[in-house]
Amino acid sequence: MSDLLECILQSLMPIARITGGYATVTHKNGVRIKTVNSQGKEVAALKGKVFKLAQTAGVNGQVSVGPSQIIAGAEAWGLPLGDYVLAASNLERLQGEQELEESLRKALPFIARVAGGEAVLFDHEGRRIANVGSDGQANASYIGKISQAAQQAIQSQRPVIGESISVLGAVAVRIPITAKYGFGFNNEQNVRRQQKLLEEVKKFQYARYNFDDIVGTSEAINKVKSRAAFVAKGISSIIISGETGTGKELFAQSIHNASDRRSQPFIAVNCGALPESLIESTFFGYEEGAFTGAKKKGSPGAFEQANGGTIFLDEISEMDVNLQSKLLRVLQEREVTRLGGEKAVRLDVRVIASTNRNIAEMISNGTFRKDLYYRLNVVELKIPALRERYGDILALVHGFITEFNILLGKFVTGISQEAIKIVEGYQWPGNIRELKNSIEYSMNIVSVNESTIEKRHLPQYLHNWRPQGKEVRKIDTLAAAVAAAEKQSILLALEYSGWTKRKAAKLLGISTTTLWRKMVELGIEL
Repeated sequence: MSDLLECILQSLMPIARITGGYATVTHKNGVRIKTVNSQGKEVAALKGKVFKLAQTAGVNGQVSVGPSQIIAGAEAWGLPLGDYVLAASNLERLQGEQELEESLRKALPFIARVAGGEAVLFDHEGRRIANVGSDGQANASYIGKISQAAQQAIQSQRPVIGESISVLGAVAVRIPITAKYGFGFNNEQNVRRQQKLLEEVKKFQYARYNFDDIVGTSEAINKVKSRAAFVAKGISSIIISGETGTGKELFAQSIHNASDRRSQPFIAVNCGALPESLIESTFFGYEEGAFTGAKKKGSPGAFEQANGGTIFLDEISEMDVNLQSKLLRVLQEREVTRLGGEKAVRLDVRVIASTNRNIAEMISNGTFRKDLYYRLNVVELKIPALRERYGDILALVHGFITEFNILLGKFVTGISQEAIKIVEGYQWPGNIRELKNSIEYSMNIVSVNESTIEKRHLPQYLHNWRPQGKEVRKIDTLAAAVAAAEKQSILLALEYSGWTKRKAAKLLGISTTTLWRKMVELGIEL
C-alpha cells in the first residue's frame, strides 16, 4: 500500500464526520476502495462499486461536484490525488433532515392540538407543504400558499412571531429548522373559542363593539374617542352627529360597553327604516287587542326592552314630528305606556341618538322640535368624515383586508402603492362604509393566487374620479395645529419627566389638573 493511499485512508473518518455523510477513496476509474460513514465504520456493501462522480474527477484530473448516487438531493465532491480520488457526500446530513422533517409532519396534529390552532410545515420559500388544524384535519386549500413571515424566518434563521392572517386576534409563530424548511403554529382555535364566549356574553346586551374596535390614530378620531370614553361613565343623553357611514352606531355601542350599563340591554332602533304605521308600537309596545293583528298578551316596546340599559335612536332626524312629541313626553316623565294600555312602566334608560342631518336647520323650518333636541343634546359628539382623518385610511384598509380574508378565504397580505395612491386620493363621500364596500369588492376580484390588492382590483369609479377645480390639499385648521403642538409638548415633557404627571406639569408651567384635562382632550394615556 502506497504512502499516499495510507494517508487518504486515515483522512476518511474526519472528512465523513465534518461533511455529514460518506467519505470514500477510489481508483482513478471510480472503483471504490473503501467507504466509511460519519462514525468511521466501513460501508462494506459499496466496496468495488463504481462512483461515477469520482470517475469523472479521475479521468479529467479536476475536482468534480455533483449529486450523490445513493440519495436523491444529496451533494458530493471528488478530488483527484495521483492514482486515486478522494470523495465525500452529505447524504447522512440530508437523511437526518429528511427524518426530522418526517417526524415534524407526524407531530403536526399534536402541535396543533396543544397550541390550540393550526400547525404548518413550510419550505425555504415560505410555501406551505403541510398543514393540520386543531381537529387533526388537513386543509388542502392552503397548501402552496406563501407566507411572508415564514419566508422571513427562513432567510433570517430566527423565529418570527406576529399576527395570524387566518383569524383576527390570533398569534402565529414561524420557526426555521434548517435552511430548507421550518414549521409554524397559531392559536386560532383558542381565539375562536374566546370570541365565541365573548359573543355569548354580549348577545344578552346586543352591543358588540368597544372603543378598541374603532380604527385610527388621527388627531380627529382620537379627540372624539377620548371625549366619548370620558362621557360614557355618565348617565346623560348623547346625540351623535356625522355623515352617513362614519360609524355613529359603532360609537354608540362603544359608549354603552364602556358604561356602568354594559351588562344591561342595548337596543338600537333605526328611526328612518321603520314604516310610519309601526314606529309607535315599536317604540312604546302594545297591549293585547290594541289593534288588528296584535299579539296575544301584547308586546314590550323598545324602551321597555332597553330598561336598565341603553336605547340607541339611529337617524332620529327622520322621525315624524307627531311622534317626536310622544318621545319627548317619555323622556320627560321617564315612563312609558303601551298602546291600548293604561299602566305606566317606569324607565331607567340612557338615550343615545344619532343624525346625519343639520338639526339646527330642521328646527328653523319646523321639522324637528327644539325642546326634544335640547332634551337629547346634553352631550354632543361629532364624528369626523373620513376625508377629515386622512391618516387613518390605510389602517382601515388593512383592517378590512384581514376581515375579508377570513370571510372570503383569501390570503391577501397588503395593497400596492399604486392602489394606495388612488384610495388615499379619493374623497369618500360615503365614508368608512363606502371604503369597506370598495375593499370587499376588491377582495372578491383578487384571485386565490394573488396576495396584493392592485389598482386593477379597485372599483372602476375610483379610477375615473378626479378632484373638481383646484387640486385638493389637506390643510389643518388653526385649532388642529395648536392641538398637535400641545400634544407634542406634553408628550415630550412626560417622556423627559419619566411619565410623572406632577413633574411634567411643572416643566410645562401648568397645574397637574390642567395637564390631566388636556391629556383627556388630546387622547394621551399613560
